[in-house]
This record gives sequence, structure tokens and C-alpha cells, in this order.
Amino acid sequence: MNTKISAQKTNIRQSFTLPVAYDVYFTEDLFAPANPTFKQVFSRKTEKKLKLLFVVDSGLLEKTPGLQEKIRTYCEDILQLEDLPDPIILPGGEESKNNLDHVTSVLDQINKYGISRHSFVVAIGGGAVLDAAGFAAGIAHRGVRLIRVPTTVLSQNDSGVGVKNGINWYNKKNFLGTFTPPFAVINDQQFLRTLEERDWRGGISEAVKVALIKDRNFFDWIKNDTERLVNRDNESMQYLIYRCAELHLKHISSGDAFETGSSRPLDFGHWAAHKLEQFTNYSLRHGEAVAIGIALDCVYSWKTGLIKKSTCDEVLQLLWNLGFRLYTPELLRSEGKEFEVLEGLQEFREHLGGDLTIMLLEEIGVGKEVHQIDQEKMKESILFLEKEDQKIGAS
Repeated sequence: MNTKISAQKTNIRQSFTLPVAYDVYFTEDLFAPANPTFKQVFSRKTEKKLKLLFVVDSGLLEKTPGLQEKIRTYCEDILQLEDLPDPIILPGGEESKNNLDHVTSVLDQINKYGISRHSFVVAIGGGAVLDAAGFAAGIAHRGVRLIRVPTTVLSQNDSGVGVKNGINWYNKKNFLGTFTPPFAVINDQQFLRTLEERDWRGGISEAVKVALIKDRNFFDWIKNDTERLVNRDNESMQYLIYRCAELHLKHISSGDAFETGSSRPLDFGHWAAHKLEQFTNYSLRHGEAVAIGIALDCVYSWKTGLIKKSTCDEVLQLLWNLGFRLYTPELLRSEGKEFEVLEGLQEFREHLGGDLTIMLLEEIGVGKEVHQIDQEKMKESILFLEKEDQKIGAS
């Protein structure tokens, strides 16, 4: 038998698809004994043994006395769990993403308690804590099942329902991370009552973002319900979160979920936002930075003829009515004649490794991708926001 292989026949190409499905639940008072939601999440698992490791946001614990005891009681009485490890407490806010030690602390406990690929890491907190815990879960054993319980407007309507996680490295936002779809996401509206005013309002910017590029009717609804949203009307916020999450998930299922191309439409306004967060040492919160980034890209869209000034004014007015400042001095931070925020354009391109692709606005509800940015026009746009901010301050 001749076993010699011709050089022309040595290449083998493999191709396969992997089905991905996860549920996003909407509930209230998740760990109340009478609430079946958390137990229902595990109906999809096939293993008899249930093993959980909780990671909880320290800020949430401060504002929710008794939460740890409530979780333990639910797990022991309703899920019949034995030997539940104490939860890992991570600092709330961007601190959890700026220090690799927090990821390591989760990995240490995954190792210590024998959390396997058929076990569950349950992350409860704001988007930064979910990112850090999700990154640890994504790299342990090449992927431990992750359940996200986002507790802020921002994470419930945007980051918490998606497939990405990451931490900051080399002074770059989300430089380290993975694409790891969660096993499930649970939005508990009761946690929103613990939020400070800035965090309640901040998450609305992501809803404005997705409405601007995907749904004019949703944008109009936000305009009409602005007063109720600002006054913390729970029913209005629940609709905003649901619709925003729905649009986010629809995009993931119909587009490039793992960003193999150069397009990131859901990051409209984010190229500048990420740099502004860094420049302010994250004292400017993500939602606030995104509002400024949206405003900047809308002004640039007007300056380059993509939209009318009246359209730009309509967007800026909504953001102001929602309580956002649309300028920060860090926009003018410069090295020589160059505004340093423009470095965000290059970092945006590097993050994907392809062509520069920036989402701008063609009309409200319709985004338009461009592959070049006129930096002089962008500088004009920054200076426009500075002047508008001065007018508001003087009024």
C-alpha cells in the first residue's frame, strides 16, 4: 500500500458552526423565596450537581443590607445547595477593571472551590464588575458558565446583555478580554432603586445611542418620556431598558457578534468616550462620556454634511434635557497642536485590527459608517461643543 502523501494534498480545511442561545430575564426581587426566576435559569442544565460561585459588587452590598444573607438563604432553601462558598467581593466601578488582581482573585476562588466548566459563576453588579468577573470566567478552564445579574441602567440595557467582557490594560479600554456569551442574564428592577442620580441617568445615554442608529420611534419615545425618566419613573425606565436590550440583542443575532470585521455600530460615540474616561481617571462615568461622544459625532455629522443642523440640535437638546453635560475640558487636552482625544480613533482601529470604521449619523434612526475622519472638522466640532457649553453656563 502506498502511504506517501502528495505535497499538493496536505492542506485540510475545517469549518463548523456553534449554536449560541441565552435568555435575558426581567424580574423584581430575584432572591425572594417566592420568586422562581433564579431557579428557572438552571432548568437548561443537564448535570445533577449544581455548583455556584457568586461575585458581588461592593457598592451594591453597601446599599443593599442583607443581600448576602438573602442569596445564601435562597440557595440553601430553594436550590438545596450545600457548601456554598462565600461570595467574592469586587470594588464597584472602573477600579475592578483597572487592576488585574481582581480578576486573579476570582480565578483563585474558581480554583480553590473546584468550579468546573459545568459549574456557574454568578456575577452581580455594575458593568465593570460583570466585565472583570466575566473575563475570569471566560479564561478559567477555557470557559466557566457565567450568569450575569446587572444592577445598573447601563449594564441592564447594554453591556450586561451582550457577549463581550474585558479589563483595561496599557491605559486602553478593554484591551484584555474575550467574547463569551453568558449562560443567562437576569435584570432585577429592584436593584435600580439603589442607584445614585448619576448612575440612573448615565445609562440612558446608551439608549439614546441605539435609538439614534436603529430606531427613530424609540428616539421619539425617549423625547416624550424625558421628564418621567429624569424623575425616576420606574415604569418608563423599565420600558427603556427592555427596548434597548431588545435592539442590542437583535443586532448581535443579525450581525457580526464576535466583531471579526471592522464594524462596531453599537459603539457609536464610543471612540471619544473611552479616551475621555481615561483622561479623567474614570471620574467621568461611562454613560456620561458616551453622551459627550454622541454629541461630538452628531456635531461632526452635521459639519460634514451628513445631517442638517436642525437634526443635530434635536439630538443635543435631548441630551441636555436628560441632564447631560456635553463638554469636558479634557476634549481640549493637547500635545502641541493636536487634541489628544483624537488618539482614540487610532486605538479604535487597532482594537479591531482592520480599517478605521466609525459610525456617524445619516438621520435619526439611521447610522452611516465612514472610514476616514477629517481631523480639522473634528476639532471644529470639539470647539463647537465648548462654545455651546459656555452659553449654557452663562444662561
